[in-house]
Amino acid sequence: MDYELLKTADDPPVPPAPYRPAWPWLVTGAVLLGVAVAVYFFVRARPAPPAASEQRVAAPPAATRPLGGEKAAIDVPPLDLSDPVVRQLVEQLTAHPRIAAWLATGGLIRTFTVGVENIAAGATPAAHFPVLRPPAAFETVARDGAIRIAPRSYQRYDDLADAMASIDPDGAARLYATLKPRIEEAYRDLGYPDTPFDRTLEAALVHLLRTPAPDGAARLEPKGIGYGYVDARLEGLSDAQKHLLRTGPRNVPIVQASLRRIALALGIPAERLPAIQ
Repeated sequence: MDYELLKTADDPPVPPAPYRPAWPWLVTGAVLLGVAVAVYFFVRARPAPPAASEQRVAAPPAATRPLGGEKAAIDVPPLDLSDPVVRQLVEQLTAHPRIAAWLATGGLIRTFTVGVENIAAGATPAAHFPVLRPPAAFETVARDGAIRIAPRSYQRYDDLADAMASIDPDGAARLYATLKPRIEEAYRDLGYPDTPFDRTLEAALVHLLRTPAPDGAARLEPKGIGYGYVDARLEGLSDAQKHLLRTGPRNVPIVQASLRRIALALGIPAERLPAIQ
């Protein structure tokens, strides 16, 4: 999470507290990356997310057919030996350096699976994707008695949004179908033996697509040891949605457009997706 608060000498004093919001991306290839990136776009890691039972977002109706495209005719290694194959397959979808950085980590399918589960529950998966943390510190600006997120804080996520946009949705759907048996295995290991992962993936995508479009002018107010939104509607969003919201007015539409393309390529009917804002 963004704990730094940078001010200029001209800024009126504001409490030197960390920004602590009260949240992104499909990471098994492109889908595997999709939610991983979109999902982590969000500020730096916070304490462990609340248990899924506390925030679980209602799952959508069961799909009429399994999600995913036509799977590749390859033998996917056992779950804990699958990283090399995942890297090779994802590299065929996008060569973006931010995605390459994530691919250099380990346990890719397991990380993807728990990240999507977190988002479907409305929680932040940020702690699972430290490599995607923005390099610069979080900043606010204080003018005329109002505290807002600084434009430079939004710009820290531009390259991650561009990474999201670089993902080939059809390739992502094929990759998801290819890796799904291992994803289902990882999901069972999380304690969901009877729930198809397709439903959780759809719930995560729909949840992020329901995030309202930001205008960049939302006001903040001190809350606890950090800040919250003055607008009760925004403050009432889930952690996952607020982290996406804080990527800024440029990046939220880019991320959501990529997620929508991936969702449609996976086979989620357009009528089950939120309307474009």
